[in-house]
Amino acid sequence: MHRLRPLYNPLLLVSRRAGAKPWGRCISCTLRFNHANPADFNSFVARTKTCGELRSAHVGQEVTLCGWIQFQRQGQFVVLRDFQGLTQIIIPQDEDASHLKKVLCNAPVESVVRVTGTVVSRPPGQNNPRMPTGDIEVKAEAAEVLNSCKKLPFEVKDFIKKNESLRMQYRYLDLRSVQMQYNLRLRSQMVMRMREYLCNHYGFVDIETPTLFKKTPGGAKEFVVPSREAGKFYSLPQSPQQFKQLLMVGGLDRYFQVARCYRDEGSKPDRQPEFTQIDIEMSFVDQAGIQALIEGLLQYSWPEEKGPIAAPFPSISYAEALAIYGTDKPDTRFGMKIVDVSDVFRNVEVRFLQKSLSEPHGTVKAICLPQGAKYLQNKDLESLNGLANSQFNQGIIHFILREDGAMKSQLSKLLNEKQELEFIRAVHAHVNDVVLLAAGEHEKVCLTLGKLRLESADLLEARGLLLRDPSAFHFLWVMDFPLFLRKEESPGELESAHHPFTAPHPSDEHLLYTEPAKVRGQHYDLVLNGSEIGGGSIRIHNAKQQRFILERVLKEDTKVLFHLLEALDCGAPPHGGIALGLDRLICLLVGAPSIRDVIAFPKSFKGRDLMSNAPDYVAPEELEPYHVQVLWPLAQAKADTS
Repeated sequence: MHRLRPLYNPLLLVSRRAGAKPWGRCISCTLRFNHANPADFNSFVARTKTCGELRSAHVGQEVTLCGWIQFQRQGQFVVLRDFQGLTQIIIPQDEDASHLKKVLCNAPVESVVRVTGTVVSRPPGQNNPRMPTGDIEVKAEAAEVLNSCKKLPFEVKDFIKKNESLRMQYRYLDLRSVQMQYNLRLRSQMVMRMREYLCNHYGFVDIETPTLFKKTPGGAKEFVVPSREAGKFYSLPQSPQQFKQLLMVGGLDRYFQVARCYRDEGSKPDRQPEFTQIDIEMSFVDQAGIQALIEGLLQYSWPEEKGPIAAPFPSISYAEALAIYGTDKPDTRFGMKIVDVSDVFRNVEVRFLQKSLSEPHGTVKAICLPQGAKYLQNKDLESLNGLANSQFNQGIIHFILREDGAMKSQLSKLLNEKQELEFIRAVHAHVNDVVLLAAGEHEKVCLTLGKLRLESADLLEARGLLLRDPSAFHFLWVMDFPLFLRKEESPGELESAHHPFTAPHPSDEHLLYTEPAKVRGQHYDLVLNGSEIGGGSIRIHNAKQQRFILERVLKEDTKVLFHLLEALDCGAPPHGGIALGLDRLICLLVGAPSIRDVIAFPKSFKGRDLMSNAPDYVAPEELEPYHVQVLWPLAQAKADTS
């Protein structure tokens, strides 16, 4: 198996030496650049070497380096930085070299310079083993400031804390940081390897699909784009879903694309208005085929320094995920699973418990927080109870297993010795563990405890209890989702759980025409460490079935999808696919707190480009060709936002 090979990055060493703490995981190793020879980096440019490639073997050679001034020290040397590393430049102190000293010492930090000199060994005892170039230095013979740098709004050093909005406002400076360089280069290499795997090994065709389309039903809210035809608008597609299916109808057989996608929704740490997917579709494939392809793709493109990943990935049904973890994207790096304790409390004379158990889908469930009594305070438990109430309108009771083996709780007196022992065994509690118990409707209880499971893990880890290995990557397939969900605003109506083109599970197909709410879909999600990084399905390739779902189940106007329905009627092959969220995947790989840290020019949390101040106003005369008129005076709008 071909893997990305690690490269020792000197820039990271400088950051660590200065006290930097990289995000989440150790990044002491980084990427080797695409199997290229170092000489390739110096082709076509005004340098002979990069700042990261010089070693003792180069002693005596004359070299020309280009880069940014990282440090200046006492008029004796400067440290030059480029994308590959650092090199120390020695400034001759003799009078004949006074012009060199003036050029290099008067240039502000972060100025761009070109230096020509001879590679020499560092004096005995002055080697820096923490730098790959630490055995040598370059004795300057000529230097030129290519561009001087003004005083910057922040220092370009990873160990300097910078406000995120300031980083985004001056993104071109933030991109110089070691972390951003690492993130974007790793992203580039993974995409390159994915292309190689799909195209060269399995015959996929890389096809670009339009980003100006028409508004169609289902899924997330789309951006609209005015056209020069009065009253008519384009839409920016939330994904290439319809195009990829049409490519299968067209006989392309295997398609992929590094696809730009758009959603007019609020930003979150793992979402922004524009994002990138690795979009894949295949003909004559089933669910197992898609899963095997993706597992191989990730193994092939996975960075070696992150450790190997084993396939096949484990899988779990949606129903099991909800019952055990309280979510459809479980973080399986730690336990604290939800346990059904209904049988334990079935004969406990507590009104709210008996009321819950008498309901059709009533249940009593619990989670055990290891060493919760040792690491959590009363205010933490009150906070968890408040969260359950505010988000789910669900009450929580907590138990503490004392050192004498007894349970401490407001319900303790109502449990006899046998019931208490059964409860302790059921939740696998130990001394100083805290157990959270909830009673009510099954789904609501599961969602509540699923949320508390994650919140509790964060609290415990913040207090020093390690639950999740920060270097671990746990993949999980979640399968057998419901094909439809009831609308929150109108429970009598159904909406697609994934999208309206997902095929029903073969075992449930007969229910489609009688009890559609009970139908499972051939929809599968790929989860990594509790985040969904991919989702796909086997598609409906029968026009009659697709029309029935759109018209009869979802109550959609099929006129806007006439092109797809007509295509399905023209000999569409069975097909299916998946889309991997590239931004989320890279974000998890590098341990970044947000996908904004793995995108070169991201939008802010509110969807704004803080660097260019977009979106911005457009003059009324520029809107005229698009037949668009702002409903309030432009001057007033500007005044309102000032």
